[in-house]
Amino acid sequence: MSDRVYNFSAGPACLPESVLKQAQKDIWNIFDSGIGVLEHSHRNKYFDRITHETEADCRAVGNIPDDMAIFWMQGGATSQCYMVPANFLPEGRTADYFQTGKWANDSIDEVHLYGNVHICGSSKESNYNHIPKGDQVKYSENPVYVQFTSNNTIMGTEFKENPKAPGDAFLVADMSSNIYSRPMDFSQYGLVYAGAQKNLGPAGVTLLIGKKSLIDNPVRELPKMMQYGLCAKKEGRYNTPPTFGVYLMGQVFKWILAEGGLQAMEERNREKAAIIYDFIDSQDFFTPHAITEDRSDMNITFKCPSAELDAQFIEEAEAKGLTTLAGHRAIGGMRASIYNAFPKAGCEALVAFMKDFAHAHAGATA
Repeated sequence: MSDRVYNFSAGPACLPESVLKQAQKDIWNIFDSGIGVLEHSHRNKYFDRITHETEADCRAVGNIPDDMAIFWMQGGATSQCYMVPANFLPEGRTADYFQTGKWANDSIDEVHLYGNVHICGSSKESNYNHIPKGDQVKYSENPVYVQFTSNNTIMGTEFKENPKAPGDAFLVADMSSNIYSRPMDFSQYGLVYAGAQKNLGPAGVTLLIGKKSLIDNPVRELPKMMQYGLCAKKEGRYNTPPTFGVYLMGQVFKWILAEGGLQAMEERNREKAAIIYDFIDSQDFFTPHAITEDRSDMNITFKCPSAELDAQFIEEAEAKGLTTLAGHRAIGGMRASIYNAFPKAGCEALVAFMKDFAHAHAGATA
């Protein structure tokens, strides 16, 4: 019997089991060096190899064009909320932001430190249950860039297509929770950033992919640790990086490539999500939060007829090895996060439990 449970956490999230087993070995002795990965200097030849393989595999997975730099920073995606306008937004200019939930709001709140912010599309009035599109989107006259959060972990919504930035504006995307879950055209972006702890690796390292022409020319004088171009030129090693995080992220890239790349990830993720969504759509006990056309393949949010039943559902699911299903405090209910490494069998086990729970509480009302 396995001592592992199904981990539905929104992040830090489950990692591929083969990656964890490789890490167990490499913590003891990596590359036959006689030293574990946690003990190696970030300046020696062994970590040179880790750095260069991680960047090369990241580029191969995402088909990243040569005019874009790949590097990593610390401080999580939250630090990027102020790093983006600090590097890109001149004083007096405007950046446009899509308001689709907490993580978008965290970014919006920092822009005023450097320039002006315009909300070009918002789903706030409907508690962020959809992605603004069509005539719900109104860009400012001449934005420097347009930023959006590609997947909302809390509300369970996801951009299925990129916004169309107006004029000379470029796109910035917080892809923390759906990067490398499907094929993406990275040439469309000026900058992408993603906290690793959902689809890429452990907490503590943030991946950045940015056009060299943009990141090499910050619009104001900045401390060295805030300069994208410098961090890229130093291979994410201007200071001591989170070495284990970089190593493990590199192992996840190797796993994605071995599994068939992003096309295989997309097929797997859509199949997993359909198992749960198809059941939710077939009954009336559980209610989804996100509208159908904007539902996330990564984070599935739903509720029972009452908060009391939500709490009971979470408790009983935990006892059956279906863990970390509680929804975010901003919305309540349940949230099943099923990132790349989450197994199909876990989705099937969740649906089986949902069926039993709904049958046991048939007739319950809010």
